[in-house]
Amino acid sequence: MLPIRPEIEHLQDSAIIEVWRLGFVVPDVIGLWAGELDVPTPGFICDAACQALRAGKTFYTHKRGIPELRSALIEYYRRLHGVEVADERIAVTSSGMNAVMLICETLLRAGDNAVFVAPTWPNAVRAAQVHGAQIREVAMRSGPDGWTLDLQQLFEQCDARTRFIYYASPGNPTGWIISPSEQRALVEFARARGIFILADEVYHRFVYDREVAPTLLSIARPDDPVFVINSFSKAWAMTGWRMGWMVFPESLTMVYEKLIEYNTSGGQAFLQEGAIAALQQGEAFVAQILERSRRGRSLVQERLSRMRGVRITPCDGAFYVMFEVDSVSDTLAFCKRAVTEARVGLAPGVAFGAGAANHVRLCYAKTEDNLTRAMDRLEPFLNRL
Repeated sequence: MLPIRPEIEHLQDSAIIEVWRLGFVVPDVIGLWAGELDVPTPGFICDAACQALRAGKTFYTHKRGIPELRSALIEYYRRLHGVEVADERIAVTSSGMNAVMLICETLLRAGDNAVFVAPTWPNAVRAAQVHGAQIREVAMRSGPDGWTLDLQQLFEQCDARTRFIYYASPGNPTGWIISPSEQRALVEFARARGIFILADEVYHRFVYDREVAPTLLSIARPDDPVFVINSFSKAWAMTGWRMGWMVFPESLTMVYEKLIEYNTSGGQAFLQEGAIAALQQGEAFVAQILERSRRGRSLVQERLSRMRGVRITPCDGAFYVMFEVDSVSDTLAFCKRAVTEARVGLAPGVAFGAGAANHVRLCYAKTEDNLTRAMDRLEPFLNRL
């Protein structure tokens, strides 16, 4: 093999993608493995992007996003959370994943460590590993009341080489939602220790016991060591657009002007016009998708709860169900069998790190017809185990 960086040579493949690849060769698989809706981007968003494309908005543009989109994001935070975010703290990114990579480029050197609240999204972990960081995972506990985080255990994993703590709320894959008291404790710890917080709020609209998930921006000061990561992918059915944004400490404006230039040279202006439409005109669509997800959640939880040997960990956010099967210890093998024998695509818990090895993740952001057919296939498959 040609010589490359060891961090890349030994980079672990995603177990989710390993199962997904198997699904490419099996006909008629109902894919519940990936975190996306099964509806296309709504027309009013596509129309805004198409109009901008036809108007010739195809040139290089502002590195941190067009001013109109940054203004729309400021108004969005004001309307949704009642918080004021300065324009200088916002950057539009080429996906939420791009935001994670940009932050890792900013903070990490080989030998540093990053602490993750787990189970967690594997892509964020891999981004830190690409930059040579040691990974420390703090596993939440699952039980009949959902997932719980031990903050003291989290703090004890941090030392002089810790550069950031990453958590997602609502969580992928858990649906866990951090409480305001936990947010305050994290921010106070970060201030005192000079450790950054990466708050992944991509699923902020998918909550079922309140209007919206709490944002760390309601607590953090503009100069706090806090990053908030978000995306247009989930709430507005825009996964294929690859558009996200981040809010960062006020001193880092020029850092991201430069880093975005050297990574992507900025995003596409015509796509950003579609994102403006999503923010300004998308509330009815978001409400419709949230209600559809609420019904999908009820359907899946009710059906799974009646299946033999299945235990569900309840959650109040995102659009996933995490469940365990009594007879299953190897979730990767189980998910591969589910593809070939039941023709249902699931995500193995082993992909999500500490605390998830015996769980399976199912995405219920799908049509009720697809979910019903998937449950009809899973039940006899589980009975045969």
